[in-house]
Amino acid sequence: MEVIFLGTGTSQGVPMIACDCAVCTSTDPRDSRYRASIHVVMDGLHIQVDASPEFRLQCLRAQINWIDLFILTHGHADHISGMDDLRRYCDLLGGVALPVYTTDEGMSRVLSMFPYAIAERPVSKGYAAFKLIDMPRRIELPQGVIESTLLPHGGVNTLGLTFTEKSSGKKFTYYTDCKRVPREAVEQARGSDIVVLDGLRPLSHPTHMSIDEALAAAVEIGASQTYLTHITHLTGHAEWEAKLPVGVKFAHDGLRLSL
Repeated sequence: MEVIFLGTGTSQGVPMIACDCAVCTSTDPRDSRYRASIHVVMDGLHIQVDASPEFRLQCLRAQINWIDLFILTHGHADHISGMDDLRRYCDLLGGVALPVYTTDEGMSRVLSMFPYAIAERPVSKGYAAFKLIDMPRRIELPQGVIESTLLPHGGVNTLGLTFTEKSSGKKFTYYTDCKRVPREAVEQARGSDIVVLDGLRPLSHPTHMSIDEALAAAVEIGASQTYLTHITHLTGHAEWEAKLPVGVKFAHDGLRLSL
């Protein structure tokens, strides 16, 4: 299994508009963060999770040449705005609709933002077509299993995802945009080789886990390696990673993990 971090930043990105703080002016490339999304390759199956406003740039940078299915964790702008650029992957699939798995809230947002793309196939070559599917608790595929659970994120629930590859048995969990990790989500993540958690910033936030809250969740889950994502400009990569306990790191744009 391979996991590519296309972006690890927040809704405002880093550098942030009109900010000259130490992180926004940093020369460390790890402090430059597109909005959060990942690409998972599981026994050759290409799964895209979320499409940020920079999705096209992210795909060019990471050379994402194929997507078999798309998962939208929730309908907030920093996770959905790039979905129109999925049109190229519809072309590559031969002009059929791309499966899009999400929640009821996510479906509502896709329908309101991209009504022209809800079809069995694109209206013409070069257009997007989405087949909306309610994300089940478990998807069993020839390449492995994708499990989902709901995570509280203010007024909406976010999809927490766990991928288990069939050939290797490797298990990867991705919990972005959440205020806490409920018991069911902890149990789903247990046994993961790598866990990724929302670790917004040092300060508390009403809808995201702070770094300390993410560290507490990491201890409860007990993975040997945890990465924090969805990081604001209040967190310089080098400075804050040095403060993290063994087994926890910050993710950064372009990071590739091989499990």
